Amino acid sequence: MTNATRRTPNAATNAHRFVDILGRRNPYPGGHRIARGSLTVSLFEGGEARDTQQFQSSKTRAALAGALEWVDAAREVGEASVPTVGGVAATAGTASGDDEAERAPERLVVVGIDLPQAEQIAELATVWDLHPLLVEDLLKAGQRPKLERYDDVLFVVTRAATYLDAEEEVAFSEFHVLCRGNVVVVLCQERQSEVPWAGARVPRDPELLRLGPEAMVYAFLDSLVDGYFPVLRGLDIDKEQIERQVFGGDAAVTERIYRLSQEVIDLQHAVSPLAAVLAGLRSGFSKYGTGDELRTYLQDVSDHLSRVNTTVAELRDSLNQILQVNSTLVTQRQNEDMKKISGWAAILFAPTLIGAIYGMNFDEMPELHWSLGYPLAVGAMVALAVGLWVVFRKKKWM
Repeated sequence: MTNATRRTPNAATNAHRFVDILGRRNPYPGGHRIARGSLTVSLFEGGEARDTQQFQSSKTRAALAGALEWVDAAREVGEASVPTVGGVAATAGTASGDDEAERAPERLVVVGIDLPQAEQIAELATVWDLHPLLVEDLLKAGQRPKLERYDDVLFVVTRAATYLDAEEEVAFSEFHVLCRGNVVVVLCQERQSEVPWAGARVPRDPELLRLGPEAMVYAFLDSLVDGYFPVLRGLDIDKEQIERQVFGGDAAVTERIYRLSQEVIDLQHAVSPLAAVLAGLRSGFSKYGTGDELRTYLQDVSDHLSRVNTTVAELRDSLNQILQVNSTLVTQRQNEDMKKISGWAAILFAPTLIGAIYGMNFDEMPELHWSLGYPLAVGAMVALAVGLWVVFRKKKWM
């Protein structure tokens, strides 16, 4: 693979409506497959895409340094061309916090790393001089969504969801988002499925992206939250199928209820903490001078998240109710079976009792010497059995 395996010309000739953060133009089965640690750098100016390049994992330091230099170059008078990101020196990325504050807001760099390796995270930590605790978080997957700030670095952990219809499972992808200055780094830390998350394609909205790096973070969160709705639709369809199975008397439905409930619980664990993430972003509005447009945009994301949380809670409650109804129906069917078993046991008990009495072999049993003793005993057995059967039949035990 060369340093730049695919380039996107000026946005005016780009037909794509999305910013593909992880470099997947076709993020569905059979589409382009990215090697582990592949790095994609997308450059934006004035909200418009200028260039997209891909790199091997070994070029991480050069790509990051080049991205920072390209942002810094906006301060130079007469800057008009787009330099090759991978061709700059690695030392260009060690800019101070004051320099980053001076960067022109109209330039934005989005770096996406698919399943990053430890060496790449170490390179990122070196270029940005990241806090050791932040580096430790970046090296660990399996975290719940959260938001933290380390000096001038915004760190967000999110979990995206994809519904796998054939397996009736929800596959999760963990993303770590770093925002510093006019550079946003998105790391796909973990995937439970070979099917990439389609939400890694953020809508290409120049008006939004023109608002700066936080706009890209908000757009990513919006894409992530909107990605939960197809998952909820898939789970809701499964719930409707389970309801039909329950009332149809399918014995295998109990296991399906438990499995679907587990998927809903996992989804709830991914969704619920996002409310705290959005609250953390809102709490920094005044401190970090967030514009009114971004505040409105984040409120829209929060509204969508509220709908998702409500739907997940309702879905979980519905499954609990279905499980209770199924347990009631199973108990009712078992009671019906027990009635039948008890009825037949009583019918068989009557002739058995008569036979047991006259089979005790006492010396003085007058009935044994009667000529009608045998017919009377058999008749009594039959009469009791038939009588009990009629009684149980009327009571609908048989």
